[in-house]
Amino acid sequence: MSLEADIKSGSLDRGRVRYFPVVPGRVEFSIALRKLLLETKPQIVAVELPGFLEKSYRRALSRLPEMSVLLYTDESDDDRAVYVPVEPADPFTEAVRTADEIGAQIFFLEPDSIERPHLPDTYPDTYSVRRIGLEKYIEAYRVWPQTRTDEVSAHASAMAWKLQGADPDANVVVVVSLNLLDPLLDAMESPQPEPPRPRGKIEVQVLNPHPDCLAEITVEFPYLQERYEFFRLDLRGEELLDRPKVQVDLLREAEAKYKESTGEKMVHWQRRMIARFTRNLAQMSGDLVANVYDLAVAARSVVDDNYGWEVWQMANRYLAQQEHSDLDTVKLSASEIWINTKRLRIRRRLPRPKQRLKPAGIKPRKREKFPGEWARQTNGEAICSYPPEDLVIEEYGRFLKQKAKAMLSEERVRVEPFTTSILDGIDIRETIRNWHRKKIFVRKADRLAGEVGAVVVIFDEDRDDRYQYLTTWLGEHQNESDMSFYSTFPFENLVGPGIGRAEYGGFLMTLPPRRLYDVWSDHDYDFAESKPERLLMAALDYSVQRFVVYVAPKPPRTIFRSIAAHLGRKILYVPIGQLSPTKLKKLRVVHVLDSYDRRNEAKDYIW
Repeated sequence: MSLEADIKSGSLDRGRVRYFPVVPGRVEFSIALRKLLLETKPQIVAVELPGFLEKSYRRALSRLPEMSVLLYTDESDDDRAVYVPVEPADPFTEAVRTADEIGAQIFFLEPDSIERPHLPDTYPDTYSVRRIGLEKYIEAYRVWPQTRTDEVSAHASAMAWKLQGADPDANVVVVVSLNLLDPLLDAMESPQPEPPRPRGKIEVQVLNPHPDCLAEITVEFPYLQERYEFFRLDLRGEELLDRPKVQVDLLREAEAKYKESTGEKMVHWQRRMIARFTRNLAQMSGDLVANVYDLAVAARSVVDDNYGWEVWQMANRYLAQQEHSDLDTVKLSASEIWINTKRLRIRRRLPRPKQRLKPAGIKPRKREKFPGEWARQTNGEAICSYPPEDLVIEEYGRFLKQKAKAMLSEERVRVEPFTTSILDGIDIRETIRNWHRKKIFVRKADRLAGEVGAVVVIFDEDRDDRYQYLTTWLGEHQNESDMSFYSTFPFENLVGPGIGRAEYGGFLMTLPPRRLYDVWSDHDYDFAESKPERLLMAALDYSVQRFVVYVAPKPPRTIFRSIAAHLGRKILYVPIGQLSPTKLKKLRVVHVLDSYDRRNEAKDYIW
């Protein structure tokens, strides 16, 4: 079906005048409008823009693909200024550009006044146009009557007066905002009087927006607009500009920048969690697809501030924009363009090659006097842990046990209407949800029979065999767990004499101590296909309690449920994405000392 047939209906095609309602700033309507104009080649294209902007607007269009901002003020009110970004993906921009391309006459319909009616600009997510088509989108919007005030009617009358003065024998395409479509159609049903002329002179300036502020002031994020500008002449542009696919490309490019700047690598569960997070944020806003703010929030929350920064910077990328121009360059904020803006605070933390300024009283970290000094002092007779780190990881293990039990307990909660007892308390959420039924709902929680005996935490499944240091060590007292882990090789990264720094790939902790045989050489676990599976099998084998907590990017294979049941155990799976990424990043660092004597001096080298 052609686009012409898709939007043609009795209410939008009246004689030689065809109305094309758009959502301002949205790329889906720009694609559809350009295709329509190239197919029909009308003699006149009328756009919903004020006539006093025509000269400045055309100058801004001549600068494309570099964006501009129009600033206009009324000499009768010097304190009031209006900023209008001129964006490539805006349907009104596309209407004027394509009209010039096909040689059509252009009408600027709005009256020459700084005053404009305040109309609700809440629209359904424009991505739905790709799924249901323009006709159904427009019809769904028009089903609900929009606010009609005297101000709106007067504005539509002024537009209709100008449109009625066009050549009656010419084919006309009218590009108008969807919220002004019906008032304009009604006004066109009868001759309209000439609107009053403006009282004061309106001054218009064309400004060059700073490249760093584009994402804040544009409707569509600059990364998408750059794609649109590149593909607008391509007939395949509609397929290449699918919004979710563009967002996936944005996240991938930001991930590459993140890896380059921090040296850290994202894993699949983080990508999956970002997809789920952005979906939920979009649903909360009543949209189908997340916006760039949602992407940055999800990136910061799931990974860290550094990745959130890279996502925002990538979304703001628009290579055609230059900081220096023959026009005045301005750095605008979102609050100067829009109302009801939201803020996102991102604290970027990157290693700096230059030494940071420090107060004079702080003792600097010790360094090698010559390369290889600390390696010569490493004897390799024994290994042990660093006690302050043991305390931190033991505390986190207790936290994971409590969290896993709380999750399982929550799954066993039953909610029912209040009759004779409040049981374990009133369920406020369910009571509010059913307030219309005039009933109070209470909770009943089934207690778990059993405790947690072992904890397994998997940061990386190590499919590329990066973590080759396989170790098992025993607790030194009754409150310290036996531990088995795989990590990077610690003594390849010495931070002091005999003090190596490594990164966990995964670990197992089990109480009581002094029972754990070397997990990595135990033939009972040769059935395991990976390091995480070997740790999980050992946890099931050594746990003296019923439950085993397994924290990982994905749950274990189904067969491990059977193994656990055979041993009288149950696996409590906790997705690692539900835990704080900042805390997990700190826990992944482990220091290995080559003797107990190193503990006395380790505090001078470990940071």
